[in-house]
Amino acid sequence: MPFIVDIQTAYPEFYFDQSTLIDALCDAWKDKVPNLKRLRLIHENVKVDKRHIATEVDKYLKFENFDEKNNLYLKVATKIAIKSIESILINNNIRPEEIQSLWSNTVTGFAIPSLEARVMNHFDFSSKTKRVPLMGLGCMAGVAGLNRVADYLKGHPDEAALFFSAELCSLTFQLNDTSAANLVATGLFGDGAAAVLLVGDNHPLRKKAALKWEASESIFFKDSQDTMGWHVGAEGLKIILSKSVPDVVKNRLKDPMIHFLNDQNLNLRDISNFMTHPGGPKVLSAMEELLGLNESFLHHSWESLAQNGNMSSVSVLDIIHRTIQARTNEKPGEKCLAIAMGPGFSAEVGLYSWI
Repeated sequence: MPFIVDIQTAYPEFYFDQSTLIDALCDAWKDKVPNLKRLRLIHENVKVDKRHIATEVDKYLKFENFDEKNNLYLKVATKIAIKSIESILINNNIRPEEIQSLWSNTVTGFAIPSLEARVMNHFDFSSKTKRVPLMGLGCMAGVAGLNRVADYLKGHPDEAALFFSAELCSLTFQLNDTSAANLVATGLFGDGAAAVLLVGDNHPLRKKAALKWEASESIFFKDSQDTMGWHVGAEGLKIILSKSVPDVVKNRLKDPMIHFLNDQNLNLRDISNFMTHPGGPKVLSAMEELLGLNESFLHHSWESLAQNGNMSSVSVLDIIHRTIQARTNEKPGEKCLAIAMGPGFSAEVGLYSWI
């Protein structure tokens, strides 16, 4: 089976506490939002303390079109992706030319050539490196990307693969959109990148691995495409976010997840660590209810949300990284479950065991 050897994160240089961002947004929307107290309450209730964002706060109010936002996206996303990959290469004493497959993911900007091609121009990857860009999977792409790389490595057990995700959710800010969905999103979203080194069963770096990938499940809920996603227009990406997301999690995710575990001869009691994407406090609470857990079981998800906001696909990679770093009493063979939801409406589940 494939193995996760290492995960490294990177962030834009601009890091603000939530109160600073709330003040800036209230000032920007003072003539557009009739009840600023409600806006402050919304942003306080998302349980975010600080967030990294792509540029200075005042520049978000000056963007005139999608072109300007996307140009900044290309610059910053490439920069933080490179930073996370550099950390992976240095931390594991592996050269770029030893990576046979390079996978990228994003959903907060458009890059053609895609991000992994831009990264390859910075490092000495082999010109024969196989590139795979992912696009459109949204928040679930962190788990989905790991699952697809693992699928690949099952057939290429001698190889090393690098999967990275770079998301600049803050650049989806829409000054003229005062919908409830956008008000929530502007208080919730943060920016970041993460890179993951995975190797096949025969690769020597498997001896350094913390987690072994065992199985995955993709879950698609029909006729729910309006639950979550982006509307793409002249001003950029406009959030589509239904208030029904927590209900979908509670009412439609449990059965397919239980069936997946049953197929692995497991149940929820057999899972020692749950690594779940923090869509927001209501989604995390719904996940706790679904799994029958108290908040302590998802503390890495709550911490990531508080310290970084919702970074789309990067968040669950940060949470897996935190889980590995905080390992204490987990024994080899004990199981971990990674879960994330995204546009479609869809979910992705990955089963791991501790080494």
